[in-house]
Amino acid sequence: MSSTSTIVLRLGLLLLCSWSLLPDGRSLVAAATPVPPIRAVNLGGWLLTEGWILPSLFYGIPNNDTLDGTQLQFKSVVQNRYLAAEQGGGGAIVSDRTQASSWETFRLWRINETTFNFRVFGGQFWSVDGTGAVVATATTPGPSETFQIVRRNGDLSRVRIRAPNGLFLQAKTMQSLTADRGVATDWSDSDPSVFLTTTAGRMQGEYQICNGYGITKATEVLTNHWNTYIKESDFSFISSSGLNAVRIPVGWWIASDPNPPPPFVGGSLKALDNAFDWAETYNLGVIVDLHAAPGSQNPFEHSATRDGTQNWGTTDANIAQTVQVIDFLASRYANRTGLLAIELLNEPWAPGATLSSLKKYYQDGYNAVRRHSSTGYVIMSNRLSIEDPTELLQFASNFSSSVLDVHYYNLFESKFTNFTVQQNIDFVKNNRSSDLNAVTRKNSFPLTFVGEWVAEWDLQGASKEDYQAFAQAQQNVYGGATFGWAYWTLKNVNRAWSMEWMMKNGYISVKS
Repeated sequence: MSSTSTIVLRLGLLLLCSWSLLPDGRSLVAAATPVPPIRAVNLGGWLLTEGWILPSLFYGIPNNDTLDGTQLQFKSVVQNRYLAAEQGGGGAIVSDRTQASSWETFRLWRINETTFNFRVFGGQFWSVDGTGAVVATATTPGPSETFQIVRRNGDLSRVRIRAPNGLFLQAKTMQSLTADRGVATDWSDSDPSVFLTTTAGRMQGEYQICNGYGITKATEVLTNHWNTYIKESDFSFISSSGLNAVRIPVGWWIASDPNPPPPFVGGSLKALDNAFDWAETYNLGVIVDLHAAPGSQNPFEHSATRDGTQNWGTTDANIAQTVQVIDFLASRYANRTGLLAIELLNEPWAPGATLSSLKKYYQDGYNAVRRHSSTGYVIMSNRLSIEDPTELLQFASNFSSSVLDVHYYNLFESKFTNFTVQQNIDFVKNNRSSDLNAVTRKNSFPLTFVGEWVAEWDLQGASKEDYQAFAQAQQNVYGGATFGWAYWTLKNVNRAWSMEWMMKNGYISVKS
């Protein structure tokens, strides 16, 4: 071959290579998944339960008003005072508070439909000491910390509480609560063993549904849900609607499928496998999102917490277990053409999740993904409840194909309560645009991803045109995210939260 021919051939090969590379250096030939900008929808409430998305999942649980994490306050009818844990825990339970706040609120750990452990503000559990007094000193619950709630005619608002010794609790004085009443009751206001109950909070997450039904029934209920809530036809609809990816929240126990630790039940892994099959059929990318980490990275039900306690990241072992989950997901799906990205953690909550623990985990989690995939994107979620949204920006810039996830809702804060239509739209155009620009670097990593947003607000009585304008304003702004955005969520009993309903009824159009 002549020298001239060699030069031409080399130039041709070089040009071909340049054509086959994406802006981030990935091979176009190897990239069967969509590339940024991503227009995605979250499949929330599918493989990770959130009761507000589909409340009917919980209807069959006996006494479903006392699931794990339910916050109860008890008021003695005789003393006309609330029960309280002195100093928030570590001492006696008394009956002398005129108002109920944190020390007067007790979180349930459900044993069965009538039997519970009562957890106090400081984390200890009710038990009965040698004198018959009820105290909150036990750090781990056992048989001695197990109490039964006895309702009047099935009504939770008026109850008696049976102690482990078989006797009922009674507030004979304001200074103590004792387990020493064995007689029956007429439920009158003169009986010191009768208490009025107020529910201060409830949780409806994966822990609650599994422990509420029990393993056998929960397996039946959730398997049916996984098989019917999201189907192949939904992926066809998503693809035809102008979207090009799905973000799928999962829980850490999926790595132990089909035999996860109790109370969780197996089967969600098969559903996730199906999602990859369907995504690849309709040319959609899949973002696998670790939405619930071991120990719970935030106090919300969508982290699968038992009672709102947040323990993720408090130990190296906890972080190592989470990395193992990421390694499992990466090894299982790295060779699937539908894999677009793995999100290492959803919405870690400050201050419980410290910045140092999060960086350690993100470093180890990124390495776990890279052991199996050299091209998949790795998404790192910003901590919520922090003042500086750029705290991970420099750190994440050290990783190739890294993405920084931010969530934007015109909800959950008092400042949005009285916003008008135009104020909501202006907030998106000005404040959200500024927020997004602050974490977006042009032509470098990390890319930015608005992983959750919704065309819902606190505004009442808004017209269809108002919703359309609000949704379009968000698309216009969040379209500036260099990785893309994902709507929360595809299906929801609340219409504005359902992208399927919003699209089918002309409130949102992605194609335009």
